[in-house]
Amino acid sequence: MANYRAPLEDMSFLIDELLDAGTRLGELPAYAELGVGAELTTALLDEAAKLAGDVISPLRRVGDEQPATCENGVVTISPGYAEALQQLGQGGWQGISADPEHGGQGLPELYSTAAFEMWNSADMAFALQPMLSAGAALAIAAHGSEEQKQAWLPKMYSGEWAGTMNLTEAGAGSDLGVMKARAVPEGDHYRVYGQKIFITWGDHEACDNIVHLVLAKLPDAPEGSRGISLFIVPKFLVNADGSPGERNDVYPVSVEHKLGIHGSPTCVMAFGDSEGAIGYLLGEENRGLACMFTMMNEARLKVGMQGLGMSVGAYQEAVEYARERVQGGVPIIQHPDVRRMLLTMKSLNEAMRALVYTEALSMDLAHAGPEDERAAAQVRVDLMIPIIKGWMTEVGQELTSLGVQVHGGMGYVEETGVAQFMRDVRIAAIYEGTNGIQAADLVGRKLGRDGGGAMQDILAQVADTVSALRAADNEDLTAIAGPLASALAGLEATTTQIVASLKEDPAVAMGASFDYMMQAGYLLGGWHLARSALLCQQRIAEGTERDFYARKIATAAFYAEVILPRCESHASAQGGAGGQLRHYREDWL
Repeated sequence: MANYRAPLEDMSFLIDELLDAGTRLGELPAYAELGVGAELTTALLDEAAKLAGDVISPLRRVGDEQPATCENGVVTISPGYAEALQQLGQGGWQGISADPEHGGQGLPELYSTAAFEMWNSADMAFALQPMLSAGAALAIAAHGSEEQKQAWLPKMYSGEWAGTMNLTEAGAGSDLGVMKARAVPEGDHYRVYGQKIFITWGDHEACDNIVHLVLAKLPDAPEGSRGISLFIVPKFLVNADGSPGERNDVYPVSVEHKLGIHGSPTCVMAFGDSEGAIGYLLGEENRGLACMFTMMNEARLKVGMQGLGMSVGAYQEAVEYARERVQGGVPIIQHPDVRRMLLTMKSLNEAMRALVYTEALSMDLAHAGPEDERAAAQVRVDLMIPIIKGWMTEVGQELTSLGVQVHGGMGYVEETGVAQFMRDVRIAAIYEGTNGIQAADLVGRKLGRDGGGAMQDILAQVADTVSALRAADNEDLTAIAGPLASALAGLEATTTQIVASLKEDPAVAMGASFDYMMQAGYLLGGWHLARSALLCQQRIAEGTERDFYARKIATAAFYAEVILPRCESHASAQGGAGGQLRHYREDWL
């Protein structure tokens, strides 16, 4: 098992060439003084790659084999994790895209996305800690008072303090409206009582304090999800000088014994078992879900990257093994079926990376782009996030499984370490809203709110790419055009059908939603690879001699030949949403 090696060439190509971040972001007022451009991209990616490869990656097996434990209300994390978290915080990575006014670096989300891909490829269990801290800080930055921002954010962005999100309760799952956690007003604060489950990195001693964001109900709150408020509940109360003080009444009860991500302490947390945990209202009363959902787009984008990150790690292990393992007198990388698996992994990895980086740029434009373009950018982000989260985590399961398959029997034994990728990534399709919830959100909310208008705008851009491919004087590019055009026509048709079903029979639309999400993901991934191929051919025509460009075109061509036809099967499956899927007797299941 070799340490993770960041695919810097593809990352740099996407950021600096395909997305042209230096031009599109570097001239915006929010980033003008930060030197956004190729030089910054190289410097940032190189440093992030060193941290991921040299510091975090060696911990992946350590965390898996020596998982977090909880005893007597104290969580002990895996060896080496605390030191690595300190390095990550000291390097400024925790606040990379946060507001400089509160201690962040103010860089675009695009750079944060690239860094988080590396953390996840190196060790997903470790990467969950900075991910959850970033989400908690984002909610405070968006909804906190100026006093709260000054009190909590600088320490969170420096990595000195961590953050968590406390939503789920036993028996509730995604139905937050039935939660039992309660908050009782007491002067300028509240006393919080209740228990939360599945709290990622809920407790540890790697940081000086942990800032828990907790959903709870006030005594006179309305019924259901409309009566939920959000509270800041620190592990240690904060002294007047900003230092951690008295221990608050919040403790871990246990850590879950999970299929994967063993190094991540997933805790059952108890609030107020004694005198009540002191908490501070974040945002308005009974508006807690709105506050919490501020962080959801970013969180779901980062969960989608977990599908990518684990798949990249599995691919690197698989291709190295395939070069070394000899069977039939030749390395197995020469066997056609092994080449099929490796190319499937490589092409889908690059498609996922292009998709998520493109929409990270859209997030930056929604935040800091020209005023008259921000709303449209946000609409696009809202549409694409469920596809990124759902499609990429489904693909992550497939590709990590292929990583095991390439190893053959050796992949099924834990000593090789490749099975860990498959076990770790399995949770990504479940949390932050299961992929069924993502599909329902994509169809019911995002298509439903504008009759598919935002999707049609994107499909028009795909059509432009098809035209450019057909106009190119290059056999490889024109060969990509046919499968992409066919997949485009299929998604145009199913989009029209879904929108009609939402009006006529929403249950049919919901039954088709998962296959629609997958169909959209495969098409959009192929579209971005096709865009990449067009740009690479342009570079070659300009006289640039670089093997990367030819390789990129070939990868896009393989995707068009072998992966894009999956769109048709997902389109066909949607036709059955009103058939046996709906009418099959429940007592026959």
